[in-house]
Amino acid sequence: MLRRKARRGGQGDAVLDVPDDPLDAAQERRVRAVLALGGVPQADLPDGVQQVRLRLLERAAKGYEAPRDVSAWAAVVASNLAMDWHRAKRRQERIGERLASLRQLEHPSGEDTSVLSLAVAQGLEELPDAQRQVVVLRFFADLPVSGIARELGIPEGTVKSRLHTAVRALRARLHEDEVV
Repeated sequence: MLRRKARRGGQGDAVLDVPDDPLDAAQERRVRAVLALGGVPQADLPDGVQQVRLRLLERAAKGYEAPRDVSAWAAVVASNLAMDWHRAKRRQERIGERLASLRQLEHPSGEDTSVLSLAVAQGLEELPDAQRQVVVLRFFADLPVSGIARELGIPEGTVKSRLHTAVRALRARLHEDEVV
């Protein structure tokens, strides 16, 4: 068992007992079963178990009391992770479908598509980090403006402004190269 010191509101040091492995073997098997029943592929199960462990450790590090039934808590967290996995998978499928339909509409041949892809990649590299970050989250991760603002901890108006500026710069770059 690890012992860590934590500061608590200026009242001195408190010691938190954080276990080396918050899940025992039976709990880990239950988490794996919940994830598998939730449709998570076999290859992603170890990552799911690690996420449950991480959330339990984060909970302890924040000073929350341990759940009364760790096994039940871990099963609920695993179920939520399975739902998140499906949402992310659907989001990626939608992105792929949108990109495929755009390629077919604008550039029927594969050569034009690869030239456009390279030009967009180069344009993204030239953007400032803050603008590149919102473009990737919006158009590649398919997050809404509110989700991006929450993720980055910035106002929605700032996200919209950065997106507008970045898209305008990318469009100008593509027109300069005469790719579009």
